[in-house]
Amino acid sequence: MGSYDYVRRRSREVNIGGIPLGGDNPVRVQSMTNTSTMDTEGSVAQCRRIAEAGADYVRLTAQGVREAENIGVIRGMLREAGINIPLVADIHFNPKAAFAAAEVTDKVRINPGNFVDPGRTFKKLEYTDEEYAAELKRIEDAFVPFLDTCRRNGTVIRIGVNHGSLSDRIMSRYGDTPAGMVESAMEFLRVAVRHDFFDIVISIKASNVTVMVETVRRLVAAMDSEEMDFPLHLGVTEAGDGEDGRIKSAVGIGTLLAEGIGDTIRVSLSEAPENEIPVAAALVDYIGRRRDASAVEGDFGSEADSYMPERRRSRCVNGVGGDNPVVVINPLEKTLGDYIEVDAAQPAAGWLPALEKSPDKPVVITTSHVNRPGSILAAARAIAEAGMSHPVIPMIDYGNASFDDTALMAAADFGCLILNGLHDGVWIKNSRLDDEEVMRVSLGILQATRLRISRTEYIACPGCGRTLFDLQSTLKAVKEATAHLKGLKIGVMGCIVNGPGEMADADYGYVGAASGHVSLYKGKTCVEKNIPQEEAIPHLVELIKSCGDWKDA
Repeated sequence: MGSYDYVRRRSREVNIGGIPLGGDNPVRVQSMTNTSTMDTEGSVAQCRRIAEAGADYVRLTAQGVREAENIGVIRGMLREAGINIPLVADIHFNPKAAFAAAEVTDKVRINPGNFVDPGRTFKKLEYTDEEYAAELKRIEDAFVPFLDTCRRNGTVIRIGVNHGSLSDRIMSRYGDTPAGMVESAMEFLRVAVRHDFFDIVISIKASNVTVMVETVRRLVAAMDSEEMDFPLHLGVTEAGDGEDGRIKSAVGIGTLLAEGIGDTIRVSLSEAPENEIPVAAALVDYIGRRRDASAVEGDFGSEADSYMPERRRSRCVNGVGGDNPVVVINPLEKTLGDYIEVDAAQPAAGWLPALEKSPDKPVVITTSHVNRPGSILAAARAIAEAGMSHPVIPMIDYGNASFDDTALMAAADFGCLILNGLHDGVWIKNSRLDDEEVMRVSLGILQATRLRISRTEYIACPGCGRTLFDLQSTLKAVKEATAHLKGLKIGVMGCIVNGPGEMADADYGYVGAASGHVSLYKGKTCVEKNIPQEEAIPHLVELIKSCGDWKDA
């Protein structure tokens, strides 16, 4: 098979509460409750809804030992009701809660950024090599007893790294970078391997899609170099809600799934958690259709060695290609002039001569192949190998699919193309959608890949038992007040556990501080603490105005 074909990465199988992950198993889908974990009845009811929606696993937060132990109570009530979905405990900053959860749950998620290292302060620390080695020994001493507890109870561990929640120690040596995120995970994996513990799943997430994709690619390479084959959990954190949240998730998760990477996924939406499952299942199904597709001609060139390939070099033709921004082919924006259209499913030898005769025309690459992005990337590679530099615009026709289905498929397809270096243009066709709807999808994809910012981006967590306000109504209210501001990134985070770190590249932040109270951030700096929630949005607007970023609608 060629390197553009869809082939699942081979990972080891891990049994999570009777539902195995990795190996030859299908890509699993999951969600997380947003109820208080101490609300036993409410959590049981929500777990039931998530299971009935088709999830394979459910995660619940455990801030302390009390919450961790109550997940065991919730699991027992679900089992009594005939609902056998495995439960996962989510731990931050509290190793005691992790140990307690390992006794009563099917999997425990720990964050290597705060399992042993203290909470981040974003301060630069200096270590000699000997001091750094001593810190790694301290991690091993603390982590091995946890491995032993999980081994004794048959509990799986998820090592979950999040961009923005790295320890000060890691950031001091690597920065808040993909390389630092990978090393944060690898430190713990090396300890586990040395102690023969292999019931591990890894996640390595970011709200910035390009960071997320690059980091997972780096992680796979790092594991390959050390002969590790742990299964991977994929997700884009704080994706938001509605079509933006779905597009953003599909760009990141879909790109990696198309490369065969990923054993379980979560589409994190600031909505009812059961809403995440149909989206995740549809994405897995769409990518999975490529499994039995005919082979795609061609192999990756030197760009295969890059974790985030640079833009494919092309000449400028009528404002398309070269150093020009990516264009959207749509009557609302740009009608392409004279061009050459080729079908990537056909052998390149049949259509390359036409390109040689017309060096000053853009090339529109369409395809009838099931593996749409793979075949288009192979065709673009064939053009480059022939020494030609025509601007290349992928065009994919989604027939009469619904808006939601088109948004999901196009985000996965064009996200894969863009994040593999095709930046000249985007052309989405659909006979059922009007020009405005096609434009919305196109710009949403370009916003998610940070190629073209056309609206405010909301970095909004999906909520969990730590959330200190009604996240869905709050996000809606923040959007109503600020959606007209083009180009800003605004974080809306439920609590201080992950909020300040994981919205670290946001311009402004709205973070739960205590029950009914909110703190406001400018970048990573908290500028107002414990504002009553009813006053928080006017304060946010004033903060944006005082910093010179406000424009009237």
